[in-house]
Amino acid sequence: MIKSTLIFRNDGLPLSGSVDDDTDPSLTEQKKKVKLIISRITPNSETRASIESDNYQIHYLMLDSIIYFAICEKSYPRKLAFSYLAEISNEFSQSHGADSLRSDTRPYAFVSFDNYMKKTKKIYQDQRAQSNLDKLNSDLADVKAVMSKNIEDLLYRGDSLDKMSDISSSIRLESKKYRKAAHKINFDLLIQQYAPIVGVGLFIVFLVYWIFLRG
Repeated sequence: MIKSTLIFRNDGLPLSGSVDDDTDPSLTEQKKKVKLIISRITPNSETRASIESDNYQIHYLMLDSIIYFAICEKSYPRKLAFSYLAEISNEFSQSHGADSLRSDTRPYAFVSFDNYMKKTKKIYQDQRAQSNLDKLNSDLADVKAVMSKNIEDLLYRGDSLDKMSDISSSIRLESKKYRKAAHKINFDLLIQQYAPIVGVGLFIVFLVYWIFLRG
């Protein structure tokens, strides 16, 4: 189940949030952790990530300087969570995207967006939605590549949300090096394989020229 939805600007300004059960201390604690997570996000951070926190998972999607959070029960499917965030981000971008980036924007200036979040959340709570994952945002259906962290690693051990990006970049660079090395090896093998044949051919041509054409 989706317990809460929060929308922040990447500078930490809260833009909107769902109306939740404020009497639930565990949910209140997760909202505090969301604010801490924002402080750890950098321009190099993953644009999508899932962070385990107690009995919850905090999923976020970062698009165009806006960060969309969904606090869900740990058992709630990640595919649904990111499909939900994709719909929320798409609607918010169309409705309030430009206004939300203005320098004079006040905190929670778009609290009325809760009406849309409430309707969308209801759809994603429906059991029928969970049985039709393949029909929900096929472009986000594969979440295997979504970075996953533990809240303790992130907040208390000092891990960075862009750590995985650094690793991915390193792997890509190494792959390019290996590809170049492989191409060079293949080229060298071709030279070794055909150089004698070419050499013999040139010798024969030279010999024919010397014997028959020189005079």
